Amino acid sequence: MAEYSPPIQIEARGLSKYYGSFVAIEDISFSIPRGQIVAFLGPNGAGKSTTLKILSGFLGASKGSAAIAGLDVCSERLEASRRLGYLPENGPLYDNMVPIELLRFFGEMRGVQGNLLKQRIEAVTEQCALQDVLEKPIGKLSRGYRQRVGLAQALLHDPDVLIMDEPTAGLDPNQIRDFRTNIKRLGESKTILLSTHILQEVSAVAERVLLIHNGRLVFDGSPGDLQKDAPLDETFYKLTDFGRTSSTNQAGGGVA
Repeated sequence: MAEYSPPIQIEARGLSKYYGSFVAIEDISFSIPRGQIVAFLGPNGAGKSTTLKILSGFLGASKGSAAIAGLDVCSERLEASRRLGYLPENGPLYDNMVPIELLRFFGEMRGVQGNLLKQRIEAVTEQCALQDVLEKPIGKLSRGYRQRVGLAQALLHDPDVLIMDEPTAGLDPNQIRDFRTNIKRLGESKTILLSTHILQEVSAVAERVLLIHNGRLVFDGSPGDLQKDAPLDETFYKLTDFGRTSSTNQAGGGVA
């Protein structure tokens, strides 16, 4: 009997992005099957956010293609977006709204209405522990609660795939712990790709690591493989320090 292979849910095929002579990312390729939690690791400016924006359909690639749940994010963008929840580094929040209003707004924008919208708001409110702040202005919420609201809107339409850009940036240790616990719980039913430059994030939540440096993929494997021959911080330094003075990107460093 043939071994079962989960369907590919996130795929990058030779992704490159250029700004004139500046190389933001170059020939990025990987595929992520259903049910994996993958950390997209790299130093600031390595090209993580650029890659995620292309995968999410918010930015066009100069070369290559990307797919979500087998749907091309360029030619089948609307259908791909229905399968995707995206939490950018600075989430799409409106400070003058309260969370319940924002969730209704995003739900209606996605075509979720009536009893289904009510059920989904109740579900994400519980998933993200928002019960105590549903009627408080978003502008008055802590960074941790704002991240929870952002995650709730990304989950509102119950997507198969979740992409998050630096989801724990700026959170305090307790908030980080809670957020990581939520990510692992979500990983039981969803495919997750999250970018980070925080090494502890890798061993805390991920079963696979993609390491990017100077816009190029330099490692793809398990957290155990990444620290097999040396501690994680030493391996990270070795993989991201080479060629620093003669970067393959043009002068001025990388982009997010």
